[in-house]
Amino acid sequence: MSFQIEKIHHVAYRCKDAKETVEWYKKNLNMDFILAFAEDHVPSTKAFDPYMHVFLDAGNGNVLAFFEVPNQPEMGFDPNTPSWVQHLALKVKDRDELIVAKEHLENAGIDVIGVTNHGIFHSIYFFDPNGHRLELTYDDPTSEDKVSMITDAIKQDMLDEWSRTKRAPAHTQFLHSDELSEAREVAPVGE
Repeated sequence: MSFQIEKIHHVAYRCKDAKETVEWYKKNLNMDFILAFAEDHVPSTKAFDPYMHVFLDAGNGNVLAFFEVPNQPEMGFDPNTPSWVQHLALKVKDRDELIVAKEHLENAGIDVIGVTNHGIFHSIYFFDPNGHRLELTYDDPTSEDKVSMITDAIKQDMLDEWSRTKRAPAHTQFLHSDELSEAREVAPVGE
């Protein structure tokens, strides 16, 4: 291939209210409002569809953007996709930062799930005012060692097995052994 992706330039989602969204992300996630632009016509399609496009600083050159498009039907979500699937994960420094963030969000009246142990990282989950699921996470101190156990051969074997069976291969169950021990007792693997 003759080109290489350097990084994600920005990720864009739809929002219900651009101002409310900017204020929510500033207040709850300490993201700076870095850019906005608006047009009556969409530059790529040339269609008339007035919009406000806002950009927030997600740290280290990462940008989170939102579009408010008031002339479109009310935004919705795919009813066939569980609400936990589509989400945006944002990294914090360590467990202390995650706990501070969790307390901050809960004090703001936001429902938070977790801290969830994924073996290689630990996360909390919550929703923004638009219904987008967010994850704050930090890397486990042992993550490099655990990730190194998942070789290219194991990754490919897991993908091939999943493709054939549509059942979770057991290769990496060690990652969630602590978090899912009780759940696996109730519904053992393979049942």
